[in-house]
Amino acid sequence: MRVVQFSGGIGSWCTAQRVAAQYGADDLVMLFADTLIEERSLYEFLTASAAQLGAPLIRVADGRTPFEVYWDSRFLGNARIAPCSKILKQVPARRWLEANAAPDTTTLYVGIDATEARRVPGIRRGWAPWRVEFPLTAEPGLTKDAMLAEARALGLKPPMAYQEGFSHANCGGCCVRGGQAHWLRVLEQHPERFADYEHEEERFRGEFGDVAILKEQRNRVVRPLPLAELRRRVNAAARDVPA
Repeated sequence: MRVVQFSGGIGSWCTAQRVAAQYGADDLVMLFADTLIEERSLYEFLTASAAQLGAPLIRVADGRTPFEVYWDSRFLGNARIAPCSKILKQVPARRWLEANAAPDTTTLYVGIDATEARRVPGIRRGWAPWRVEFPLTAEPGLTKDAMLAEARALGLKPPMAYQEGFSHANCGGCCVRGGQAHWLRVLEQHPERFADYEHEEERFRGEFGDVAILKEQRNRVVRPLPLAELRRRVNAAARDVPA
């Protein structure tokens, strides 16, 4: 069995294409761990991609959203530590593998490219005892734009996040691993999603103190940067711009 860890992002899509081109799709499975907050166009891309390849799309889920995980773990995810990634993605996927994919007859495929090759050893350790391969690392000139063009040439519509300027398509844009520039884009493109996360973060801060998804460094001191403060700064800057 060949199992592609299929997030719905363009890298994992392109990985599935490479695996199918080399080995066929007869024993190919696309394994998707659902965080329950993905953008609708990503779900549509998942379904269309599986149909185009003729491979089954397997959905697994913990049943909670990222913020529900933060409340349950009493820890707010951030760029350094994101418990949602392990709990909502890795754990459900591993449970499915343990029940359905024997390590001695299964190869996993992960969609990182050559620019992320430094992550290979850690990912392999994390998914042991399964063998893990990374087809895109063998194509050092492959760009995200080229991968998106490949998908569109096949009549597929990649997740809207790429058209909106995001570098990744996961979690409806609200990935706590994103930095300030990422969250400024969320505020610009999806103010309602930003507002939801701002509200949840403020509730969390009311319970657990001065914590935040984002950080900033001033005078060599790193401090939490709440989303509410980031939004206030954007609004203040907009008011100061001459008409």
